[in-house]
Amino acid sequence: MIKVCSLFSGSSGNCIYVSCDDTAILIDAGVSGKKIEEALSSIGESFSNISAIFITHEHNDHISGAGILSRRYNLPIYANLHTWKKMRPFLGKISPANIRYIDVDTPLTVGEIGVRSFPIPHDAVCPVGYNLFIDGKKITIATDIGHMNRELLTNLEKSDMILLESNHDIEMLKTGRYPWYLKQRILSDIGHLCNDIAGKVVAYLAEQGTKRFLLGHLSKENNFPELAYRTVCNALQEKRINPEKDVYLEVALRDRASNVLYI
Repeated sequence: MIKVCSLFSGSSGNCIYVSCDDTAILIDAGVSGKKIEEALSSIGESFSNISAIFITHEHNDHISGAGILSRRYNLPIYANLHTWKKMRPFLGKISPANIRYIDVDTPLTVGEIGVRSFPIPHDAVCPVGYNLFIDGKKITIATDIGHMNRELLTNLEKSDMILLESNHDIEMLKTGRYPWYLKQRILSDIGHLCNDIAGKVVAYLAEQGTKRFLLGHLSKENNFPELAYRTVCNALQEKRINPEKDVYLEVALRDRASNVLYI
C-alpha cells in the first residue's frame, strides 16, 4: 500500500512523505529536523524506514532541515548537480556518501520507489518536480510553478495522485501589502501558480482520469484554504465533475501534517 502525506506545505516550509511497505522517502525538508520528526510521529511514522531525501530546488523553504536530518540519520540527499552547487553551502557538513547527484528526466530507484524528476518553471537554478512510480501507480509532486506549459502538463498526466501548487489569488496578491517587485516575481512566468490556473489544470487532469488532488504551497498572505478549494471546485464543476464524489480534493496544511492518503 502506498502512503502519501504532506507534512508541511507553504512558503514557511515544505516536506512530503511517501512510502510503500519498507521504503519511505521525503520530498524536500524545508523546516527544522525536530518539526519533521514531530510531524512524522503524528502520522505514526519515524525515520527508521526513511531511505532518502529528494530536493526540488535550493530555496530555504525546501532545504532548511535537510542537512541536519542527513547527519542525524545518515540519509542520502538527492538533487541535480546545479541544485547541489547552490544549496551545499547552506546544509552544513554532509558525508560524501550522502551527496547523490541525479539527472533531470533520468529515472532511478530507491527500494520499491521509482523516481524521475522533471523541469519546472521557477526562479531557481534548476528546479524540478517529481514523478514517483510505485506498484504500477504514479504519484506527482509539482509546486513552485511559474506557469503551466505543455511539457509540464505531460509530466502531470496519467497520475493517480498529484500535489499541485495553488499558491495565490491574483486579486489578493495585487491589492495586498507585498512590495511591487515581489508581486511581479510571484506573477511572473518563473514565480508561483495561482488558484485559477490550478483549477483549470485540476479539471483537465480529472477529465484525463486523475482522481486524487492535494493543493499545496498556499501563500499565507495572498490566499486562504477555503478560497483555493472553492476556486478549484468551481473549475471542476464547470466540467461537470463533482468535487465531492468524482474526485478527492484537499488543501495541504501549512504548519502540520495533512490527512494521510492511501493509494
